[in-house]
Formats: sequence, structure tokens, C-alpha cells
Amino acid sequence: MTRIAVVGGGRIGEALVAGLLESGRATKDLVVVEPVAARAAQLAERFKVRVSGSVADAVEGADIVVIAVKPNVVDSVLTDLSKADLENGRDQVLVSLAAGVSTARLESKLPAGFPVVRVMSNTPMLVGQGMCAQAPGRYAKPEQLEQVGEMLEAVGKVVTVPEAQMDAVTAVSGSGPAYFFLVVEAMIDAGVGLGLTREVASELVVQTMIGSAALLDETGQSAAELRAAVTSPGGTTAAALRELERGALRSTFTEALHAAKQRSAEQGATNE
Repeated sequence: MTRIAVVGGGRIGEALVAGLLESGRATKDLVVVEPVAARAAQLAERFKVRVSGSVADAVEGADIVVIAVKPNVVDSVLTDLSKADLENGRDQVLVSLAAGVSTARLESKLPAGFPVVRVMSNTPMLVGQGMCAQAPGRYAKPEQLEQVGEMLEAVGKVVTVPEAQMDAVTAVSGSGPAYFFLVVEAMIDAGVGLGLTREVASELVVQTMIGSAALLDETGQSAAELRAAVTSPGGTTAAALRELERGALRSTFTEALHAAKQRSAEQGATNE
């Protein structure tokens, strides 16, 4: 069984651990690194896995080492890893969930030729519905990329992209949940303005979003096809869509995602 070490016991690290255990992709061969004693005890009690305060201790013998920390903590983790007994010849692979940290930077802090995979995830992984994009570094083998992809499937879906596309991935899916939540928030507020209670408006909007996403996912039809199926000529939906188009919804989203991509690139440059 693949042995996995997850460095970082925060929300993302916890989500990955929960997904791995629930899916059966990891059991006793899973260790978490969490230096805060109270948090470590909490994780150990909840998941019944080994929790260590030492990076070097946790990664010993691990097939996959996952860095699930904030970008400003990565250097500290890499320093600890440089002191650990990493076994390049044993096909270990490092997986980074830290936003904006390039594979080149990770590789520069590790033994020569050490395989690295960079991942951009999003917050729905907290409920097992995440979208992860993985990009291999120079030395990651196809079978290692496949192994990492199988691990990430414990918390959602996975695609593989060139690292050059990671800023675009960040703009579309990494930041994407916030756009969705903003639309939900706006629709709920509009519903209240139409005379609904906030409770009823919230239930109507949230379930409509859940059902629409399921329809899109399960039917195989495109968003354009499904939208057309709802839109009767001269009907209520057509009237609403006309106002959204008048408000330049499409171009606003395009500009927003370009801004997010640019900001991702700027943040990545500061992390080099």
C-alpha cells in the first residue's frame, strides 16, 4: 500500500486526509505533520492516524510527500525536507498544494533530480467535490503522476495540465468557488427583494445551483444546450437573460478571470 505523508494539518491537509481514509486509499500507511500540539491531538483523535511534529520523521519511507501549507511556510518545510532522508532512488515524489510555488523552486531545494508535482486545488475538496489540476516537474515520471492523480481523486476530480497553464487554472477553478458564491449571494438578495424570506430564497437558490450542476455533470450536454432548453422564446427566462447580457455578464467574467490570472502570475513571481 502507498505510504503518504501529509505535511500540514490545516483545512486542506485535513480534507485530503479525510478523503483518503474515506475512500480507502490510505489507512495505517498515512502520517500527518502538525507542529501545534493541540491541533495534532485533535487530528489523531478524529482520524486515528499517526501525527508527528517532525517533518523528517514523517517522510521517512513515504512514497508520496504532500506539502499542504501556505506559500509563506513552504521554505521552512523545504528546509526540513532537505535534512530528511529522502530516497530519490525509491521513487518518492513530492506533491505541493501551495499556491503559486513553482516546481522549479521546489526542485531547487531538493536532492538533484527529485520528482515534484504541483497541484492547484479548490475549497470544495473540503466536502469531497474538489477540482484539482496537477502539473509535473521536470523529473516526475508518468507512473508517479498517475499515482498522485489517484490520490487526489479521493477529494474530487483531477486534470493534468502543463505548468504554464497553472495561472489560468487558478483563475478558473482555484478562485472559481468565490465567483459562484457571489452569484448565489446576489440571487438570494434579489429573491429577498422580490418578497421572499431569506430562508426560502436561500433554499431555492442553493438547491437550484446543486440541481443545475448535477444536470450539467450527468447529462453530458453543454451549458449552452441546457440554457437553451430552459429558455422559451419571449418567456421569463429570456427576459432575465436579456438583462444579464445587457449588463455585460460575459465580458465582465472574461475581464475578471484575466485579472485573476494576472494576479496569480504576479504572486508566483514573488515566490521565486
